[in-house]
Amino acid sequence: MPQLTLVVGSKNYSSWSLRPYLALAHTGQPFQEVVIPLAVPDTEDRIARYSPSKRVPVLQHGDLTLWDSLAICEYLAETFPQAQLWPQDTAARAVARAVTAEMHSSFGALRQHMNMNLRARSPGKGRAPGVAEDIARIQALWNDCRRRFGQGGPFLFGRFSIADAFYAPVVTRFVTYGVELDAVSADYRDAVLALPALQKWTEEGRAEPGIPKYD
Repeated sequence: MPQLTLVVGSKNYSSWSLRPYLALAHTGQPFQEVVIPLAVPDTEDRIARYSPSKRVPVLQHGDLTLWDSLAICEYLAETFPQAQLWPQDTAARAVARAVTAEMHSSFGALRQHMNMNLRARSPGKGRAPGVAEDIARIQALWNDCRRRFGQGGPFLFGRFSIADAFYAPVVTRFVTYGVELDAVSADYRDAVLALPALQKWTEEGRAEPGIPKYD
């Protein structure tokens, strides 16, 4: 099988890169990583060697290059079906795609004012207009998925899925900014934080040099 290579940005900050990393790690397939520091003079040139969009993440698999986090995860689900990255049930799979797409395209206030920073602890900060509404919507999603589809495991659809990979950066933001969660959401947060792949990513991210633009 051709070599899998995942190109990511600085792990402490790159929420977009974390998502396909978790999905790829879940497949159990061996892969190489290329980590490109963000917000340094040659960042754009280095990313351009791999990505036609000049953005990360990027997956290379043989002659194939994919440069969007959701497209990468969909490809992994199709290429490695044994990993069951989407729920097997038709209704659950449809809802999983819907909540994943909502994360992919929404929650702008939270993204802007609670940027991912694994090292930082900033309780009470980031509470700009619109952020509380984003937090409430995310908790409502988590509660609904756990209630309707969460049997059989601690994740949104029981077993780990792409939906969990997409909400993992939000979990880290809630820790960074000390967001209080309801009981169901707190249990889900803890399940995501316990993922070995997320723990490995977090350890490596915290060891990276800081970037003033993001700190």
